[in-house]
Amino acid sequence: MKSHAVAIIVYFLSTLLLLQWLSGCSPQNKSQQITEKLDAPSGFTVDIFAADVPNARQLALGAEGTVYAGSRNAGKVYAITDKNKDFKADSVFVIADNLRLPSGIAYRNGDLYIGAVSKILKLDSIDSQLHNPPEPTLITNRYPTEGHHGWKFIDFGPDGKLYVPVGAPCNICNPDKDIFASISRINPDGTGREIIAHGVRNTVGFDWHPQTGNLWFTDNGRDWLGDNRPPCELNNLSEKGQHFGYPYIHGNDIKDPEFGTLAEQIDTEFTAPAQELGPHVAPLGMIFYTGDMLPNSYKNQILIAEHGSWNRSEKIGYRITKVMLKDGKATSYQTFIDGWLQRGEAVWGRPVDLLQLSDGSVLISDDHSGTIYRVTYNS
Repeated sequence: MKSHAVAIIVYFLSTLLLLQWLSGCSPQNKSQQITEKLDAPSGFTVDIFAADVPNARQLALGAEGTVYAGSRNAGKVYAITDKNKDFKADSVFVIADNLRLPSGIAYRNGDLYIGAVSKILKLDSIDSQLHNPPEPTLITNRYPTEGHHGWKFIDFGPDGKLYVPVGAPCNICNPDKDIFASISRINPDGTGREIIAHGVRNTVGFDWHPQTGNLWFTDNGRDWLGDNRPPCELNNLSEKGQHFGYPYIHGNDIKDPEFGTLAEQIDTEFTAPAQELGPHVAPLGMIFYTGDMLPNSYKNQILIAEHGSWNRSEKIGYRITKVMLKDGKATSYQTFIDGWLQRGEAVWGRPVDLLQLSDGSVLISDDHSGTIYRVTYNS
């Protein structure tokens, strides 16, 4: 626990230094200095789309081009507009406030759905009501109230259903309710809940393969097994009901010291990760890139936002990574964009989610600095 306290102190000191540095910069210089700190491959540019979105988490795109953003600790949901279409935010609206960990949002037919721990809420016809947003209506309140891993990433699948994960209510435990450590889906009106994946410790990002339609998702590995164990995971749900190992097996074959001996008593086959990720990198949002702006080699490949470690003696993550696939199998796992973690382990940003825009550029949310970046490519 002593190392835990030291990690927290270092984290807050780095935040304080960041705020002191930012306070002395003009908006233009601030934007330039921030983006110059980021390292992207040749031909790629990272600019700031919006610089004042406190604690920005999951992103969603509205029909009118409005970008929506959830938050976690801020308790707010935002709408970011770009009226002149120059890919820089004109206004940031707070469209919902005083919610419990409203990290996850999903847009459908003009309505914005919000995941707030035990509740799924909806803002009706939100695109035309940004200046005077409606009160959220309740879709369901049947999800667990536990706050540990209670914040959610939500999204609508190709089947029109809303996919809602429920993390384990602990670091490591064997929950007595099936809904924990799972991914569920519901109808848009909140009915018909069913669990489609088990053994998922805490996924905060998923997307559907553009060709097979399979659900792929990130999963955060357990803590306190050392710096290099276990790996975090990228998983592929190829059929309903698969079990991904938690709390018995981590990664490909690491038996949990507390629950691993029970694995043989479980009458199911565990599904191995499609790709083991770095240990404690905290993978959150992920997308299959389907646009035309980035090089063709990125088409139908995976980009992952790694939020970064908090309990490792040397920090890791704080970057965007790329997983390349061939014939549905992962073939490589590489850094795409980094720089949010500086030498000396100073942290000034933590990527959370990715969103592809209509022109093929990609937005990245950063809940540490309250920034949304835009990634473009020019050959």
